[in-house]
Amino acid sequence: MIWEGFTMALTSLKDNKVRSLLTMLGIIIGVAAVITLVSIGMGVKERVESNLSSLGSNMIMVSPGNVSASGVRGAAGSNQTLTLKDAQAIEKSIDGIRAVAPIVNGSANMVVGNQNWISSLAGTTPEYAIVQDRAVAEGTFITDRHLVGRERVAVLGQTVVENLFGESTAIGRTVRINDAPFRVIGILEEKGQSGMGQDQDDTVIIPITTAQERMLGITHINRISIQGENTNVLTQIQADVTELLRQRHEITPDKEDDFNVRNMTEMINAMNDTTTTITMLLGITAAISLLVGGIGIMNIMLVSVTERTREIGIRKSLGAKYNDIRNQFLIEASVICLVGGTIGIIFGVIASEVISALAGWNTYIAPWSILLSFGFSLAIGVFFGFYPARKAAKLDPIEALRYE
Repeated sequence: MIWEGFTMALTSLKDNKVRSLLTMLGIIIGVAAVITLVSIGMGVKERVESNLSSLGSNMIMVSPGNVSASGVRGAAGSNQTLTLKDAQAIEKSIDGIRAVAPIVNGSANMVVGNQNWISSLAGTTPEYAIVQDRAVAEGTFITDRHLVGRERVAVLGQTVVENLFGESTAIGRTVRINDAPFRVIGILEEKGQSGMGQDQDDTVIIPITTAQERMLGITHINRISIQGENTNVLTQIQADVTELLRQRHEITPDKEDDFNVRNMTEMINAMNDTTTTITMLLGITAAISLLVGGIGIMNIMLVSVTERTREIGIRKSLGAKYNDIRNQFLIEASVICLVGGTIGIIFGVIASEVISALAGWNTYIAPWSILLSFGFSLAIGVFFGFYPARKAAKLDPIEALRYE
């Protein structure tokens, strides 16, 4: 009976092609919309994760100034509250830390011969390579000896090398950075763009002591990057760093911090929760069109019951039972959703790829979104097809045979 029901359902679709297509249109659009919007949401989630992970893993960031609901605020000059000694104290006093990298930022106007280039400047320590996951492709990274001697040495990103040296060798050459001569000791491995579109290879790294005393003339630092041994210790490190810096800066209990400590893992989890919620909302919004399609199926099945009243009467008079008639119409409604869902999956996958290619958005087609939308469409077919099927099964055979 089930196979016969499928055969009759396919025959009905074939005999009423236009009507069947219009009936399936709601399911097709709904399934395609769910797959497309969920793929966009998943793409956004992956992009956010890439943005944050590019900053480094197991990270805690310490920056000057206190971030509150009204923005960055604190005591006068709070943007200069962190020092190199603060970073050294953190590395020495707090357990669970793998590496600490104090950083000062600036702009570098670099000249080699008749070539010049403007890039971002980072004054830091050897631990920067560990914290930011930067490896050297050629030469060496800065060392403690360079820090102690305040030496004018530089490690260049690939973008800087290409624009200043072209195909020639950069190691051992001299580059003028803000009119001061620096010797190139290393070239970083290519890392590409960050998730936010920033070129991570357009950078020059020098010893932090050189940057502070011989270039910028400052004693403060812009931030401290801390890498924990694993994610389990980050919360404790965050609390310990806060307590240590409050003691070092002599901040009384009634005063606010003049620094800000951020746990990057918490930020990643918070952003993941947000993007997951957005993805769910997109999927739910698209699923509404599936409900509309289900209403269309109910409508057309009621019309089909009316048109086939005499057929139902004949089948019942020949011995067809209640369940036989009901299952026949349920199978027809399910077949409409199966065919519509299959077409919708194809259109959804194509739409996701087209959007990714034309708009440049990241899209990720999750297998669960295909299974969920397909299963939901099938459930809608059964749900909205049940009432017409029940109505058909309850028809009195004598009244049905009299129907004109």
